[in-house]
Amino acid sequence: MAQKILTFRTIIEKDGRYYHGFVPSLPGCHTQGKTIEETKKNLREAIADCLKVLQKHRQPIPTEEVIESVETFRFDKSLSPREDFCHV
Repeated sequence: MAQKILTFRTIIEKDGRYYHGFVPSLPGCHTQGKTIEETKKNLREAIADCLKVLQKHRQPIPTEEVIESVETFRFDKSLSPREDFCHV
């Protein structure tokens, strides 16, 4: 059987005492863990389970076509955001 490499973006957020992990392109694919590492492990298992269900029901496997980046910058506390640019 031929193997296909799939890549999914995962997001992990602190949620009280635990971490919540989810996969935006796989609706309903959520998990949690006590640590980030545990949450990552649980996410891998959740993704595998979601893919098995999709395959069983002959549903297409979603793909993401996004470009993601992380920007780092220094923020001077004396600066105030421009009213017309940044709405909080």
